[in-house]
Amino acid sequence: MSSDPSPRRLAIRQLRSSDRPRERLEHLGARALSTAELLSILVGSGGARYSALDTGHAILAAAGGSLRRLCGQSVADLTRIAGVGRARATVMHAALELGRRWAEEVEEHPSPIGSPTDVVDRYGPRMRDLGVEEFHVLVLDAHHRVKRDVTVTRGLLDSSPVHPREVFREAIAERASAVVLLHNHPSGDPTPSPEDRAATAQLAGAGWLLDIPVYDHVIVGRGRHVSFLAEGWL
Repeated sequence: MSSDPSPRRLAIRQLRSSDRPRERLEHLGARALSTAELLSILVGSGGARYSALDTGHAILAAAGGSLRRLCGQSVADLTRIAGVGRARATVMHAALELGRRWAEEVEEHPSPIGSPTDVVDRYGPRMRDLGVEEFHVLVLDAHHRVKRDVTVTRGLLDSSPVHPREVFREAIAERASAVVLLHNHPSGDPTPSPEDRAATAQLAGAGWLLDIPVYDHVIVGRGRHVSFLAEGWL
């Protein structure tokens, strides 16, 4: 009698071709696959104990079934899942980022940024659940349309020190008319810290000298945001 009472699951190669995720995607299209099946395609191949599909289910379960939460997990977080090494974790990060960029792809004539709500509606969904702090600069043209979204820093814990040189480098190269500063608070509370206020004042001063005004600084939390412009701090 076997000492392991759990049933042995079939490897993907042992499934009928009509049940294999890659073949199903080819014949039915990606929308016909479950999220776990799509993740299994990114995983590629399974190991001795787990199939790629098992690993796909494990990845999704670790994120509570949410792709949004999965986007907020670091490469190190993903590698803690059985069957996921650094190479596979980076492939998943790349695929998720492509999905985000597709969703946010700038239109030929993008709508201008006219209020803090426009900033939050466009960028909040992908920043509010990040596990680390990211500081972005939105480079605006003369009509306040976003020419580029530049990630300046990505913090390791809950802080991302910024320097005017890094913030305005791309703005100068793009001949920006103005910039919007944007970052998230992983804690979920968007209340600006004293460091946030000091950094904003420094960057606004640098923008004034460069004739590239800081139009706003928006801090994104979970379900809330703070705008320096709306609060009268800029």
